[in-house]
Amino acid sequence: MANHPLVIGPTFEEMLHPWKIPAAIRSHAQRMRTEDPLDPINLFNITWRTPDDSIAYMLLPKEFTGVEAPIAVLYSKDFPTGSHKVGAAYSVLVEKELTGEVDPARHTLVWPSTGNYGIGGAWVGCRMQFDSLVILPELMSTERFDIVRSYGARLVLTPGCESNVKEIYDKCKELVAADPERVRVLNQFEVIGNYRFHYFVTGNAIIELAEELHHRGIGSGRVAAFCSAMGSAGTIAAGDRLKQVFPETLTIGLEPIQCPTLILNGYGGHDIQGIGDKHVTWIHNVMNMDAMMAIDDIESKQGLQLLLESPGPEVLVSRYGVPEDSLSLMREIFGISGVCNVLGAIKTAKYYRLGPQDLIVTVCTDARDRYGSVMAQLTDTFGPMDETEAAVRFVSIFGRQKTDWIQEGDRATRLRWHHLKYYTWVEQHGKDIKELDAQLSQEYWVAHQERIQEIDRLITGARGA
Repeated sequence: MANHPLVIGPTFEEMLHPWKIPAAIRSHAQRMRTEDPLDPINLFNITWRTPDDSIAYMLLPKEFTGVEAPIAVLYSKDFPTGSHKVGAAYSVLVEKELTGEVDPARHTLVWPSTGNYGIGGAWVGCRMQFDSLVILPELMSTERFDIVRSYGARLVLTPGCESNVKEIYDKCKELVAADPERVRVLNQFEVIGNYRFHYFVTGNAIIELAEELHHRGIGSGRVAAFCSAMGSAGTIAAGDRLKQVFPETLTIGLEPIQCPTLILNGYGGHDIQGIGDKHVTWIHNVMNMDAMMAIDDIESKQGLQLLLESPGPEVLVSRYGVPEDSLSLMREIFGISGVCNVLGAIKTAKYYRLGPQDLIVTVCTDARDRYGSVMAQLTDTFGPMDETEAAVRFVSIFGRQKTDWIQEGDRATRLRWHHLKYYTWVEQHGKDIKELDAQLSQEYWVAHQERIQEIDRLITGARGA
């Protein structure tokens, strides 16, 4: 391969507070956001904040959620790839590049994924001058495949659907064995850079959002609960930061009913793309989890279709009083896993009897642009949605979301969740059992959190050079 100069983007602090980016760089990045989204300068647009420095969120209307507790949703449609996973991909890659583990002149990067991390890896890897290969299950939405290719990465498809991660791991091993000197796997399920991005950037953004909402008279300034479905279990690391500031915050994990791995040691195929990958990931701090809830994949998909396709929006406005301006934004920010997260937030409000001062926060990890084919499949399977069907969906999916499929995290339950890591990571991937045991203590996670300042110094130094 030819020599490539290192391409370096923002620090963790700059991703959290983009106004700290040098003014000339930020101005250029903001211009290229629309003029040339593939320009590497867009690395500096990896943030939860908009160009005017406000947090990208919406407060869901009570007419839609049906609960008194305010539910705020961070949305990631304005990240460079339309998903916050680009932040995790960048954080993983920049650290490994600066510590000499990967080199654009010598290495091909493999990004194992079920969707948005692979898309993020395609965008980040190619912008940072790496030959990049993304592995995805063959039954993911066709839009995902098209986006990966459009960013300049190569694509390998493995058998199965969202929950068939072992097949992805098998392909990674095959690629490494075929060319061990060149291939480097950046596995989101085990690389702590993913955890660090969400602990620091997502977690602190939520803390700042709680304060902002409190100034508007919404909530108490604290976060009562943070809900997140797990794919790699990166996003849910924000809960670790929240608990350090608000010890009473409930961290609620979500997984599909069709693949209830933590709740029932279960398995199965499902179609909430981006979550529920049939194992407990290495970077998941399960000892900090307060509960697991399971969500139906059909409800998540049909709930999204209700928002997107006529007559769903008309029924929500005319019959149930959902404000048109709120609905307009919801139609832009939600994907399937975002609906899943909101259903989990509604469950949380009902189960824990949370009220008007109890802020619940969740995330929309991507948006509608990757699900047109899935919506078409729904119509083929269940037929067109008329007004009666739209009303039934709203009432049954959102209004009457049940408090079933909930497992609270007492000490014994957390240990059981933790023990599930052994079979994937020690037996199959050769992890050190002493490190697995170390994860039982919060000191393990704090040590990884404390490396963020060191990594920021490395980024700043490399950028200056």
